[in-house]
Amino acid sequence: MSRGLDNVDRGILYHLQRDARNTTTQEIAETVGTSASTVRNRIEALEADGIIKGYHPEIDYEAANLPLCVLFICTAPATERSEYIQHLLEIQGVIDVREMLVGRRNIYVEVVGTSTKDITRITDTLHESGLTVESSEMMRSRHIQPFNHFHFSEDLADEQQDS
Repeated sequence: MSRGLDNVDRGILYHLQRDARNTTTQEIAETVGTSASTVRNRIEALEADGIIKGYHPEIDYEAANLPLCVLFICTAPATERSEYIQHLLEIQGVIDVREMLVGRRNIYVEVVGTSTKDITRITDTLHESGLTVESSEMMRSRHIQPFNHFHFSEDLADEQQDS
């Protein structure tokens, strides 16, 4: 079930996406123009409503001795796509599986490994599972940022405090 988000919710989400581990509720509160206890209550509500599903570390896989990162673009029969997801997540080295809404090239599988032997094992497992591997791309780097719609501007905080 979805629900509307107000400026406080969007501000909280923006700050949590930027750095959930090192940002305090007090710091968020000062930015969004409310109290730290309101921020804590809002976070609990966002979690309960399933809007916040978890908190995940951003891992530098190369620094963790997993220097190879490959994106496999695969095709699965449209009626069977969702059946592949759990199986793929059980393969050692798979870190992300995305199901697309297209007929071909409809499953993206991101994997990491220490050697070409790891990548070959995963490639073979993908083929054995019945997927057609359309392409495999070696990733150099990945850049993530918070969804900018959640950015809470100082002007909005001022308006909220005035009301």
